[in-house]
Amino acid sequence: MSGEGQDRAFRGGLYGTDEENWFAGATSLFRRRYSADATGADVAVLGIPFDQAVTNRPGARFGPRAIRAASTNLAWPGGPWRWSGDPFETLAVVDTGDVAIVTGQPHRLAEIVEARAAEILATGARLLSLGGDHFVSYPLLKAHAAKHGPLGLIQFDSHSDTWVDDGDRLDHGTMFRRAIREGIIDPARSAQIGIRSGNADTHGMAIIDADRVADETPASLAAAITKRAGEGPLYLTFDIDFLDPAYAPGTGTPVCGGPSTNKAERILWALAGLPIVGMDIVEVAPAYDHAEITALAAATMAMAMIGLFGADRAG
Repeated sequence: MSGEGQDRAFRGGLYGTDEENWFAGATSLFRRRYSADATGADVAVLGIPFDQAVTNRPGARFGPRAIRAASTNLAWPGGPWRWSGDPFETLAVVDTGDVAIVTGQPHRLAEIVEARAAEILATGARLLSLGGDHFVSYPLLKAHAAKHGPLGLIQFDSHSDTWVDDGDRLDHGTMFRRAIREGIIDPARSAQIGIRSGNADTHGMAIIDADRVADETPASLAAAITKRAGEGPLYLTFDIDFLDPAYAPGTGTPVCGGPSTNKAERILWALAGLPIVGMDIVEVAPAYDHAEITALAAATMAMAMIGLFGADRAG
């Protein structure tokens, strides 16, 4: 069969982008093939529809669906305008769907996500995860550290997420402190970018606050991040509230004074070549969004993240 008239998300091949209706079809990320098995893929997408660790507005459980739907607007032949060609001609990306959350048992979330992430990583694919609230990064970090060892963290965020907890609670504002304490994150190779929420304890991580992000160029900021990161394996996490609420209103804990979508994308692009082994984008809460502004921003960041995987592979 030629495949004409067949939904792209269910076709056999992993490569290429076809001309399709943006307003129809299965909403896999960037209209990539759906497959529970990531074998043979360079990058696997995993949704984690969980928001029971939030401290303000809920709704990030709907984030993966919203990001996927908005991403169809970016899935055209030839690729995004910053690319010299179609990234999916050389990079095999599959969407593995969502983690099946056990409702009513939120404390099982970490073990379920860690196990599913480990299963995907065992295929050799790298993982791009879609949250969900930011707590989902904790089990993802555990799965990646089990394979690669302690990770440098590149965190785009308005909040530090290193506040004190009892070591057991589900809280999207404390999990990076816990990860440092458990040796999952190496703070000496970690940087938090865009912080504007007043936590004096850095836990040994470099802080590039929102004012510095505003004052410096993307190239300068990327150089500082790169110098800090060193040569070991890195994990990149992007909380959509890194962006100013003017560019991302659809999130649970928005903080004014952040950067634009353009600057965020340019910083990401300037990180090409770093040894990033895994990434996530979190905290999209579409109930507070307008005209898909936040979901489209998240999909745009996700495309740039795939670009980082592609640049690393090409290098």
